[in-house]
Amino acid sequence: MKVTAAQLAQLLNGSLDGDPNATVYRPARIEEAVEGDFAFLDNVKYESYAYATKASILLVHRSFQPSQPVRCTLIRVDDVRSSLALLLQKFDGANNGSSNGTSVSGEAAIHQLAKIGLSTSVGAFVVIEEGAVIGNNCVIYPQVYIGRNARIGDNCRIYPGVRIHFDCVVGDNCVLHANAVIGADGFGFAQQEDKTWKKIPQVGNVVLENNVEVGACTCIDRAALGSTIIRQGAKLDNLIHVAHNVEVGKNTALAAQVGVAGS
Repeated sequence: MKVTAAQLAQLLNGSLDGDPNATVYRPARIEEAVEGDFAFLDNVKYESYAYATKASILLVHRSFQPSQPVRCTLIRVDDVRSSLALLLQKFDGANNGSSNGTSVSGEAAIHQLAKIGLSTSVGAFVVIEEGAVIGNNCVIYPQVYIGRNARIGDNCRIYPGVRIHFDCVVGDNCVLHANAVIGADGFGFAQQEDKTWKKIPQVGNVVLENNVEVGACTCIDRAALGSTIIRQGAKLDNLIHVAHNVEVGKNTALAAQVGVAGS
């Protein structure tokens, strides 16, 4: 993605110090950036890098007052982190793929009773089972499995190797990273008199509400009865386990290796 300082300043409602025609192609860390990169400064501990960085554009707070000459073009904004999030979203969309019209790989296996929305792309070796419904403007990367009667909303991105089991529900604007498993059986067993274990069927589902993001290799188990629910806006890191019948609240953030016990 190619963009000028003037364009970035307009996008971020920021003020510009330096060359409005400075051009960048990618984001980078301030200490590693080279010409053609943009970087950011939001912590005074890193201020020394502002004077040494080779970045073409540096995103800073409006109050930043350099104590030494700065070679790069500065874009001053009210909130560096929020501005950075917006920029990275733009670069991610350009580099990581967004759907441009319906594109379904001939190597995908899609049941004739499944439904695929408008402007949704489906990669190679995807399996979509009977009764599954996928919304509009989704990107389904290769080797994804979507089970019987599963429902996926609009504007979702499902990365390679994700498994969404039968009857599970994914809301709008959700992101599921590689090898996440949604709707495997909850860990339900009844110990018998002879100390053996009898499996308790897990007949519920998993519901991810809108704007949920699930990290790589995270597992969210289906409920024994009813639903395991991840509420709107929740963000789950990699390598998390959410067990059966758990409810994760709205806008919760869980870091890697969290485990939440069932029921």
